[in-house]
Amino acid sequence: MGGQVHVPTYPKRIISLVPSQTELLFDLGLDEEVVGVTKFCIHPKEKVKEKVKIGGTKQFHFDKIAALNPDLIIGNKEENEQAQIEQLAAQYPVWMSDIVTLNDALQMIQMVGQLIQKETEATNLIHRLQENFQKNIYTKTKRAAYFIWKKPYMVAAKNTFIDEMMRVAGFTNVYQEKSRYPTTNLEELRTLQAEVILLSSEPYPFKNKHLEEFQTACPDAKVMIVDGEMFSWYGSRLLKSVEYFSEIMNEF
Repeated sequence: MGGQVHVPTYPKRIISLVPSQTELLFDLGLDEEVVGVTKFCIHPKEKVKEKVKIGGTKQFHFDKIAALNPDLIIGNKEENEQAQIEQLAAQYPVWMSDIVTLNDALQMIQMVGQLIQKETEATNLIHRLQENFQKNIYTKTKRAAYFIWKKPYMVAAKNTFIDEMMRVAGFTNVYQEKSRYPTTNLEELRTLQAEVILLSSEPYPFKNKHLEEFQTACPDAKVMIVDGEMFSWYGSRLLKSVEYFSEIMNEF
């Protein structure tokens, strides 16, 4: 994000404010060094359950953070609130990622590896990801809408990591004329003639019971519940995304 962050040579008390980056820290080989995570940090389950929960991604318990006395806090521009991050940055080293593209995600992995002195592990992970994504180029393309919220309906549009992952998976986003996470409605959706409607499992937990209203509105479209982690997590979980995308595209 263009700022400078001064951290110890080897940070030993790290707090992660983003679920996908929390998983990355563990997958790069950390354990005891991670002292605090959010309540939404669910992977790896056996590791995060032992860590102090410092609140959510947008509402922190500053007293719990102070008690942990972190020497590095890792967050993300989109997932964390600016005012709260600025409050933390006045007291602790806070490193932030800003991720819209797959290349941004790979760069983040490299930089986190440097921060925590796991450069070899980060480089190996990046090579695996590059190989996976390069050998799985989807020739099919489908016009799709990706819903992230209900009441009001919200979708992922351009300038989002989800939009990038849709493209990688073989989808053309029908909301390309809009930016970020616009609100929409079923009437507008109908006019965009999506062939596929993707209902994400997060942040709104779409379930099978929600399929009918979309299918009624767009009877010619295929409506699917998809794993939101595969489209929106930009750390080591990307290793699972390519195989998941292949399974989805095999349905067409």
